[in-house]
Amino acid sequence: MSKIFLLLLPVLLLVSCKPGTSPSGKNDPKSTTAIKVVNKGDVSYTTWFASNTMRLDYFHSGTANEEHFAVDQVVSDGSWPGSSTQLIDKLELGIYFFEVIDKKTNVLLYSRGFASIFGEWKTTPEADSVWGTFHESLRFPWPLKPVTVILNRRDAENKFQPIWSTDIDPASRQVTNAGKPGSEKVDVIMENGSSQQKVDLVILGDGYSKTGMDKFRNDAKRLTEALFNAEPFKSRKNDFNVRAVETPAEVSGVCKPHHNVYKRSPLSVHYSSFDSERYALTYDNRTVRDVASSVPYDFTIILLNEKTYGGDGIYNLYTTVSADNKFADYIMIHELGHHLAALADEYYTSSVAYEVPDIKVEPWETNITAMFDKNKLKWKDLVEAGTPLPTPWNKEAFDKFGYTIQKTRDSIRAAQLPENVMEDLFIRQMAGEDSYFAREQYKDKIGAFEGAGYTAKGLYRPQLDCIMYTRHMKYCNVCRKSINAVIDYYTR
Repeated sequence: MSKIFLLLLPVLLLVSCKPGTSPSGKNDPKSTTAIKVVNKGDVSYTTWFASNTMRLDYFHSGTANEEHFAVDQVVSDGSWPGSSTQLIDKLELGIYFFEVIDKKTNVLLYSRGFASIFGEWKTTPEADSVWGTFHESLRFPWPLKPVTVILNRRDAENKFQPIWSTDIDPASRQVTNAGKPGSEKVDVIMENGSSQQKVDLVILGDGYSKTGMDKFRNDAKRLTEALFNAEPFKSRKNDFNVRAVETPAEVSGVCKPHHNVYKRSPLSVHYSSFDSERYALTYDNRTVRDVASSVPYDFTIILLNEKTYGGDGIYNLYTTVSADNKFADYIMIHELGHHLAALADEYYTSSVAYEVPDIKVEPWETNITAMFDKNKLKWKDLVEAGTPLPTPWNKEAFDKFGYTIQKTRDSIRAAQLPENVMEDLFIRQMAGEDSYFAREQYKDKIGAFEGAGYTAKGLYRPQLDCIMYTRHMKYCNVCRKSINAVIDYYTR
């Protein structure tokens, strides 16, 4: 397992910490107090912001029980790609949420929810005993005046609470207002209009050699086509721009520790993250951000020049996809559901690296529920009259089949058999799932089907099947609604 551990040193020149945080940005929840903002609505963009993007880079360090922060740098990150009218995030998705507030008047200028590698890592067993450090970034329109940036995290009741804050003066000598010189080659795959009225996707490639750039371009086009053949992306195609940025490597492929394959690729993507063989992440956030900033972007997709099944999707961070796997289309669409709309995984028979806590509060994700009160079901408006809640289905037999598949999957990986053996297993799994689903009374209904979010009991998903549950290429209506809400946010 590849993990980054860095010594954090206090950074005092770029920013100063607000009361409630130490000079190093240490989280002290007992003394951190919320700043009362004087507005909740969107402000006039031209009154408060310039046309470029500010990127606040920082180190996020700690364990399962504590979090610490230290600023790395504040830089200009290209032109602002987001909406100039939808500045306040009313969706409030993600584990974390940051706010940008005018330092003098406490006017809320910008906010956005997000998730992070640290936020996922702290739920793994490793975080109970060792420290981890990850590099992260917050991006927002370049403020014209000094601002306070407040970072919030969900508490035990899933309510956002401030855990760190810092001041930034855009006129400071230590703030870099020059953008990164663009040296990478850019390929425009799809362009439908101004970035501020569109959702901008940037596709990066890792493990593509200098002689493999044609393959990268073809992979990017192929997987873009797959994405926009799936609803709701198909109906919203004109709301997107898609650009690819080339990062040629010295050798093909990326690091795969479980397979005893070690390589140094431009974006440092590696499988075996959190010791999960299929989980592909990069911890080199600064490099990814620098490369992505070659174009206007809202969301980032990283294609891996690999056949081994794997990928990842983290809300407002990035998506990774093994481009040569037979199920690359599924990985692309499923993981983008996480990255773009913060959708939860709905499966629960596959092994994961996370420790799943007891269910005591309603999940914040839009597509799973604990259903403590069925009369307050978050997608109740989509449930037809007469559909029972919870919704019955042949769960016991289906789960038995699923756990058998998982046992076979683990044995294939342990024996390091060729990838086509795993792909054939997945095809047989889908055929078996189709057979079970065909016999279900409520297979096409929206309801509350038990089993979701890595948990067999106590959590419910909206529909019997969805791409967030199996590898079938279809989002349920609840997930589609959630994705459309995010697209609306970027295009209004």
